[in-house]
Amino acid sequence: MTDSTRSVIVTGGSGKLGRAVVREFAEQGYSVVCVDRARPAELPDGARFLSADLTDFGQAVEALSYIDDAYGSLPVGSGADAPALVHLAAIPAPGLRPNAATYANNTAITYNLFSAARLAGLTRIVFASSETLLGLPFDTTPPPYFPVDEEYPVRPQSSYSLSKAVDEEIARHFARWSPQAGFLGLRFSNVMAPEDYADFPGFDSDARLRSWNSWGYIDARDGALACRLAVESDIVGAENFIIANAETVMSRPSLELVAEVFPDVPVRGDIPGTATLLSIDKARSMLGFEPQHPWRESL
Repeated sequence: MTDSTRSVIVTGGSGKLGRAVVREFAEQGYSVVCVDRARPAELPDGARFLSADLTDFGQAVEALSYIDDAYGSLPVGSGADAPALVHLAAIPAPGLRPNAATYANNTAITYNLFSAARLAGLTRIVFASSETLLGLPFDTTPPPYFPVDEEYPVRPQSSYSLSKAVDEEIARHFARWSPQAGFLGLRFSNVMAPEDYADFPGFDSDARLRSWNSWGYIDARDGALACRLAVESDIVGAENFIIANAETVMSRPSLELVAEVFPDVPVRGDIPGTATLLSIDKARSMLGFEPQHPWRESL
């Protein structure tokens, strides 16, 4: 990303992760436009809000190309002068809406935004993918090995995760059509806010309570950091990254948990202490991502 690209459009900016992302970019001096159906309760100083239904292609195009409000206009540049797009807008989990509605909503929004970004000349696109593509829930479909990584084919098990698999495939082809652009999919683990950590000590009572995602999580603030690092990277093409905290939600050693719950799953390499079983090595090496908010420090 060039130094001139200091503006960002965040879709889904009113959600749990989206609020942290808007705050992260605003605090780092970016000009931020938050796009969502509902306005967040608070916006950082200088951030602007646009209400839009992104399942409507016309609204998606206008959201990324020209915004009017009482304070004047924000014309969007192209190429090096274009804002970055951080696309988080979606039905955020399985089971919240009927399956077909979840799939239709999420894939339509992603297609609309990626197409609108191409029309508007945006070349830095970061979007929310999901850990569910790794084959969750693991307690019914164990992974091929630990720690899991981006190397094995995606294994969607729900309409929600299928929509995310399609999002990544859409990104792959849009990157092929626009070789100067970067489409970076962030496979976020279960997003947590500091107030959620009071429940974590209780997970130790039963290793199977959180085995469905191999005891992973991502602090919303660290998820926001990953978004900013992705925007600031120079990566072109389509790349996907697991984004999780560096530790599990448990106090017991990770290898002990694997031996108890997944005794038939092979372990690759060294997994010290309570280290994550959702590998973030790719994000570390390509984005410079290092989580800053372990849950124990927030209790």
